[in-house]
This record gives sequence, structure tokens and C-alpha cells, in this order.
Amino acid sequence: MELVAHIAQVQGFTAIALGLIIGFGALGACIGIGIMGSKFLEAAARQPELVPLLQGRMFLLAGLIDAAFLIGVALAMYFAVANPLLSSLSAAAGH
Repeated sequence: MELVAHIAQVQGFTAIALGLIIGFGALGACIGIGIMGSKFLEAAARQPELVPLLQGRMFLLAGLIDAAFLIGVALAMYFAVANPLLSSLSAAAGH
């Protein structure tokens, strides 16, 4: 019965960690894209002739920011589906 309680505890902490990973990742990506967009608009207002150059760089950085967030989501889904902590807990218990 003790192993079942440990497994439930690991699953509970994993669920909390998944929420934190995805939540903070989304928050960081939103703040980053928001700041970048505001700086792009400021730069475009100051020097309109640089808009095509700045726009390309802005979209590149937006893709990189989203890629970092999606890597965090993929890692969280890995722990949600194939949790390596549960298999090591079972191995330690001898099952």
C-alpha cells in the first residue's frame, strides 16, 4: 500500500510541475513578444524606412520565443505521458 501512496504523490507533484512549466512558459513568451512588439512599433515610428528590415527580424525573434515555449510544453507532455520518475520509483521498490 505504501508504494501506491508514493506513486500518487509523484503523480500529484508531477501535475503541479506541469502546470508551472506550461504556465510560466506561456507567461514569459507573452511578455517577451509584447515587449518586442512595442519596441518594434517605437522603432518603426522613429525610422519608418527601416520597417522591412525590422519586421523580418521581429518575426524571426517571435518564432524563436514561441519555439522556446513549445520546447517547454513538449518536455511537460513527456513527463505527463511517460513519467521517468514513476519507473525509477517502481525499480527502487523492487517491482
